[in-house]
Amino acid sequence: MPRAVVFDLDGTLVETLPDIADALNRALAESGVAALPAAETRLMIGAGAKVLVERALTASGRAGDDGLLDRCYDRFLEHYSAVPASGSAPFPGVCAALDGLAAAGCGMGVCTNKPHALTGTILEALDLARYFGDAVLGGDALAVHKPDAGHLLAVLERLGAAPAESAMVGDSATDVAAARNAGVPVVVVTFGYTDIPAAELGADAVIDSFAALDAALRGL
Repeated sequence: MPRAVVFDLDGTLVETLPDIADALNRALAESGVAALPAAETRLMIGAGAKVLVERALTASGRAGDDGLLDRCYDRFLEHYSAVPASGSAPFPGVCAALDGLAAAGCGMGVCTNKPHALTGTILEALDLARYFGDAVLGGDALAVHKPDAGHLLAVLERLGAAPAESAMVGDSATDVAAARNAGVPVVVVTFGYTDIPAAELGADAVIDSFAALDAALRGL
């Protein structure tokens, strides 16, 4: 079993799509841009809020307007910050899996490209913050963010764990790249937010539910 396990947030620990999609469509509507189906939005999540808005504008045929991007991004953050967890919830089995890791003596952290303040708000609202202590770093907490290795390594430093004795759990190519760049084994979930099938992301293990996480980690 790894000494430390670091998780992505959106699409890995928490189903945040309902709140993200709602805030995004509100921001788009205010700029006269058509709403996007949630199924389309879920494939755009993972590289940070500004990239999400940029991808949404590209999909709507409104790419290339930096002023529009900045306006929509600012409004998205305002809408999302107001109610970041009203429709979000941990994926099934998350708390049981985290309880099991805690019982096994594993340190746990969160490495996400979501803004740091929002990350803390969501973890607190969903009663998940108690598992991670200060080993949580959002995408704007450092000068770098995933897939840069420095983001993940900074979380591991807070946990006092070396890359070789740790593991990353995520849902996207961004997570796999961050883990590879940091020299950390990586597990990918199949139920997350990615336009690339989980089996094709190049992870060390792929799981369909959190019930399978313990065995996957022990097999790394």
